[in-house]
Amino acid sequence: MLNRTISIAPMMDWTDRHDRYFLRLISAHALLYTEMVTTGAIIHGDADRFLRFDPAEQPLALQLGGSDPDALAKCAVIAEDYGYQEINLNVGCPSDRVQNGRFGACLMAEPETVAACMAAVKAATSLPVTVKTRIGIDDLDSYAHLTRFIATVQAVGVETFIIHARKAWLTGLSPKENRTIPPLDYDRVYRLKQDFPELEIILNGGISSCEEIDAHLEKVDGVMIGREAYQNPYFLAEIDRRYYGVDDDTPERREVVEQMLPYVTREMAAGVPLNSITRHMLGLFQGRPGARAWRRHISEKAHLKDADIDILTEAASKSR
Repeated sequence: MLNRTISIAPMMDWTDRHDRYFLRLISAHALLYTEMVTTGAIIHGDADRFLRFDPAEQPLALQLGGSDPDALAKCAVIAEDYGYQEINLNVGCPSDRVQNGRFGACLMAEPETVAACMAAVKAATSLPVTVKTRIGIDDLDSYAHLTRFIATVQAVGVETFIIHARKAWLTGLSPKENRTIPPLDYDRVYRLKQDFPELEIILNGGISSCEEIDAHLEKVDGVMIGREAYQNPYFLAEIDRRYYGVDDDTPERREVVEQMLPYVTREMAAGVPLNSITRHMLGLFQGRPGARAWRRHISEKAHLKDADIDILTEAASKSR
């Protein structure tokens, strides 16, 4: 069984395979999620481009976007062959593009559709299946609607729900605004756990410290960290010791940079631009002396045509 005590949220344009490899050097045990990958991209596009990952990224879950049960089932089979350890359905993204494809947060209005999708995925794969959702959308934001949604999807065998503790506005707010403007309602997620004690409830939204994690874990089964893990990735350095009971052997920040160098060299040899990797590392020295110099050196140099891994070592020498 996957340990979901601490996980890192799926974040579009952020949690790609390069970011996940980097984060894994800081925490060996937190469960990582891919960006949302649509069923169409896998079935009709270059599946390997979207699904390949380094084995070092495990434990790793795939988040799918879609609303067609057959397509989701087909993608789940492919994902299982790739070695993913969980299939997660996105019922939380509020972007126009996602809504036009009839998936993401708009599916909160269609619990029977979500149930049919998850039933198909469960029948197609032996992997655990989970749903990531909001606490409501637009005017469908009552606790009664949320519990009906959860109960309907639970009825087909889904046992784990990741709850972003904000509602989403499908019109009037951008996806970025939907991550910050609707108020957090942790108590509603706590109440879900009380009313569905047999379910695994993971809380997501606005979490930025281990003290906050500790408080949430008294009420729910796990915590999913979003923006803080990207903007201040070394925040994860304490995770393995504090929540997974392992010795504190997390590398220091400069050691993380050194451990990234073979990966960066390999990926650049395969044609990956340096800045496609280093953009995920800008927050490594957040809060430390020299953090600004680290970011500036990478931002000014990594996109240049002759950029190489020396830029990383040079930038690290400016930090402490």
